[in-house]
Amino acid sequence: MKNGISTHLNNDLPVGVEGDFASTNPYYSVLAGEGQIKAGDQGVIVGSFAWFDPETGLATNTKVANGLIGFVRRDNTALLNEYLAESSLTIPKGFIVTLYDGGDFWARFAGGANIGQKVFASTANGSVAAADTAPAGYEETGFIVASKAEAGALAKISKH
Repeated sequence: MKNGISTHLNNDLPVGVEGDFASTNPYYSVLAGEGQIKAGDQGVIVGSFAWFDPETGLATNTKVANGLIGFVRRDNTALLNEYLAESSLTIPKGFIVTLYDGGDFWARFAGGANIGQKVFASTANGSVAAADTAPAGYEETGFIVASKAEAGALAKISKH
């Protein structure tokens, strides 16, 4: 889209958006109490991993010492803060965040993904990567890839 006007037409409906639930299977949130996790100073990016610091009550896409890791689900709390922006996946500073420790979700893989690979989170920005062993600067999440994705595309991730 350009300036809010469609510039192309999809032949098929998209499978989902990063951060969406990928099934109706059970899902599990990081235990913190209702409204206890809030986005840190830089906000939190939907469809990536974030770390919750129980001491401060803040979540960030950058790994924190003794932080609890969880997947940031798309629950429509991201806002358009940039002038004339068409979309945003950023949950602003101070907004409530729900991190998920298990379930089936859609995630975007810059390098692609194959079924059965482990899902890793960048300790610098929470972005996802699929591999058999941990790439440098990434942490294992316990999730696995549940559908194939070409580079830059969406794939299902699962943890039960």
